[in-house]
Amino acid sequence: MTAPLRVGETTTVPVALGARAYDIAIGRGLLAELGKRIAALKPGASAAIVTDETVAARHLEAAAASLAKAGIRAIPLIVPPGETTKSWRILEEVCDRLLEARIERNDVVIALGGGVVGDLAGFAAAIVRRGLDVVQVPTTLLAQVDSSVGGKTAINSRHGKNLVGAFHQPIHVIADTALLDTLPPREFRAGYAELAKFGLLGDAGFFAWLEANRQDVFAGGSASGSLAREHAIAVACRGKAGIVARDERETGERALLNLGHTFGHAFEAAAGFSDKLLHGEAVALGIVCAFEFSTRLGLVAGNDAGRVAQHLAAAGLPTRLSEVPALRTDPDTLMSLIAQDKKVQRGKLTFILVRGIGQAFVARDVDAAQVRAFLSEKLN
Repeated sequence: MTAPLRVGETTTVPVALGARAYDIAIGRGLLAELGKRIAALKPGASAAIVTDETVAARHLEAAAASLAKAGIRAIPLIVPPGETTKSWRILEEVCDRLLEARIERNDVVIALGGGVVGDLAGFAAAIVRRGLDVVQVPTTLLAQVDSSVGGKTAINSRHGKNLVGAFHQPIHVIADTALLDTLPPREFRAGYAELAKFGLLGDAGFFAWLEANRQDVFAGGSASGSLAREHAIAVACRGKAGIVARDERETGERALLNLGHTFGHAFEAAAGFSDKLLHGEAVALGIVCAFEFSTRLGLVAGNDAGRVAQHLAAAGLPTRLSEVPALRTDPDTLMSLIAQDKKVQRGKLTFILVRGIGQAFVARDVDAAQVRAFLSEKLN
């Protein structure tokens, strides 16, 4: 945990990756500084703004104005909203449009949007002309605390989520917390699951702080709410930046960031990567499953699983599979999807399990029969 922010303060969180190091800027009103920041990083560069239709209607004009003020040529590339946009078809379209716009290797791609846009634009930047610089401007809570940081970019396959992609670090992340004021409540709740995840995987004190301050984090618009929200985002970004700096390519510690995701990605795939189940909602379900499965294995003493489920439910997130009609499926379908998870090694299942709140660990060679039995019970 760190000291809370002060009113009007912009926090800079460094991601220490040597030659690929960059800063995360966190604060209200930072979109207006987009042009100035890019001009300082990339003098003379042009910019392609990849965004979706929903975000474009709210924030594209302000982003373009900031770039124009800094003398930066900007080309908007607008894609449809939603998880299905992370596809081969849309990736090809974005790549073609970057080439048509004559975006060169010394130019920059701006990912203005949530996790879908960040993943798609980041992957396109990784492969067009063998690599373009990308600036992440996350517009959702989920993207500000998780997907915009760390360089993971990907699209989905019919075989599962995020199975085709590349590590491609941004050169800067601008987390304007004022953009969250226009976020639909369901989207904010979904992002909160990723925020809570940081406390649950390695910072029990932060999770306890969230239990005491969740309502202020959700309020946002008030002075106390704004400070609580920015403080929570800064804590999560510092936590992730530290892990990424120590394990950029997820060969060890970084896997802990996938708490709830092995279950969650299978749930998303079963729901057809649709708005029937948002990514953050799937992560919330996956986190509860990870705690309950760990408890079943005798790894967790006490009622930490119940405490976690109670907190996420109070935040308006699903905590039982029966709450999601799209998950009326069978355990074998879910097990088939889990077998496609990126953490599977030589056919052996790997899960992020816990010994308690703030005590996640990587569990390799998890017994598939035990997982199937657990899911069978949860589906009934």
